[in-house]
Amino acid sequence: MTALVRGDDGRRRCWWGGSTPDYLAYHDEEWGRPVKDDRGIYERMVLEGFQSGLSWLTILRKREAFRAAFENFEIDRVARFGERDVTRLLGDAGIVRHRGKIEAAIANAKAAAALDVPLAELVWSFAPPRRRAPRSLEDLPPTTPESTALSKELKKRGFRFVGPTTAYATMQACGLVNDHIAGCWVRSQVEALSSRGDG
Repeated sequence: MTALVRGDDGRRRCWWGGSTPDYLAYHDEEWGRPVKDDRGIYERMVLEGFQSGLSWLTILRKREAFRAAFENFEIDRVARFGERDVTRLLGDAGIVRHRGKIEAAIANAKAAAALDVPLAELVWSFAPPRRRAPRSLEDLPPTTPESTALSKELKKRGFRFVGPTTAYATMQACGLVNDHIAGCWVRSQVEALSSRGDG
């Protein structure tokens, strides 16, 4: 499989970004761009946790339903969820109805609300040094030493469903690493944002 595809617009992008309109929008406008706010980090962490074992496209297409179900991922609101909310969410056909993942999302809001530093600050403290742009699918690791360390720290602080692979996917989504393939038109935009400290 080639790592880059050329879209109808003539632009080259990561292989997965051109397969559906949903992926195209997510790839071009969001994935890898720096996310520096607690709510944004929490949302992506929860969605990456729900994605485990499923297609990311499934999660993307249910994203608005997830936002509605989880109070737009406002940490303090979700941290107040109780057993009645778990039951409500298990009955919500708009989201992925998996008790363990629902309970983990709530537990993670409680853990985030209890942190002594902002969630975004904690997560970004594990950002790795910049590395060479990936040129092939083989250059994209499922985990890294930094994602393993982040996973360990989050679990120590009461987070659940945040193994090293989910932690790395969160790091990719939130721009801690720029895993756009070399030659992808979005890569240079992400680099520019990261060098300016935007997000």
